[in-house]
Amino acid sequence: MTNVMTLGQFIIERQAEFPYAKGELSRLLRDIGIAAKIVNREVNKAGLVDILGEAGTMNVQGEAVKKLDVYANEQFISALKSGGECCLIASEENEDVIQIDGEVSRNARYVVAIDPLDGSSNIDVNVAVGTIFSIYRRKTESGPCTKIDVLQKGTEQVAAGYIIYGSSTMLVYTTGHGVNGFTLDPSIGEFCFSHPNMVFPKTGKMYSLNEGNYVHFPEGVKKYLKYCQAEDKETNRPYTSRYIGSMVADIHRNMIKGGIFIYPTTASSPKGKLRLVYECNPLAFIVEQAGGRATNGFKRIMDLQVNEVHQRTPIFIGSEEMVKKAEEFMKEFSPELKEVLEAVEA
Repeated sequence: MTNVMTLGQFIIERQAEFPYAKGELSRLLRDIGIAAKIVNREVNKAGLVDILGEAGTMNVQGEAVKKLDVYANEQFISALKSGGECCLIASEENEDVIQIDGEVSRNARYVVAIDPLDGSSNIDVNVAVGTIFSIYRRKTESGPCTKIDVLQKGTEQVAAGYIIYGSSTMLVYTTGHGVNGFTLDPSIGEFCFSHPNMVFPKTGKMYSLNEGNYVHFPEGVKKYLKYCQAEDKETNRPYTSRYIGSMVADIHRNMIKGGIFIYPTTASSPKGKLRLVYECNPLAFIVEQAGGRATNGFKRIMDLQVNEVHQRTPIFIGSEEMVKKAEEFMKEFSPELKEVLEAVEA
């Protein structure tokens, strides 16, 4: 009989790898795992209950908020508040950071940035969606956390992960010691260790981006796309286009099979579209720990200066050799964008 290791057991076994290991980070990760199981239950029955459709409000990004977005946001906030290990939450769905000023949480050591339901517009068509989270140690010494505690570079993350709600539900995370994946076994209600030491292939045959925006892409991205589509037996081209429209699902597939995900600047989003703090930084941490690469086309994502909670950035992320090749095209054909992106950090 095969021994099954649960997420909770794995976290406890690896606790010594965590910075300042005293059990708080272990409990925080378990709290996130519990909330993920609750959200998974609702995602799976979303077509059966009145939880689809618009909630009638807009989030801080100006996007229509789906009911399931609201539910997921509430569940993760509730779990983090109850756990007592987190003093501040930055969520895609909330304009301001959420201070947890309870007696226990006020002096907690950790800050969580989260996208509660990435790709939620795909729920209606039964396509995989996900949750992205990032964990930092607070910078302030004591008392209530402030916004400065979450405005940290990606290099300061102590843990990051994502949950993908698909044909099976998986939680993938890193604490800076490789990447491991856990699949939810609905029969026992536990995330079970299923994907040890996940590694990004050095190269691949898939590229993922919304080609419908082609005319608005920088010249460097256009030239790279033509490179991907050109036939060349030596470099195993042409590549295959695979775009789901859910960043977690696209990156998860590419991590298993090899590929690159690109969300560049466009005419309507000259600073980029995806959010640095709770989308790009955590996924960059995971991908780098798996041997991949993540940049904004010119600079490593995790080295970018963070000035705003909802700061945006372009991203090129995935198999190392594919990202490097895309960067070559950006430097040759879109060098002017480097100064534009540097100005965002200033």
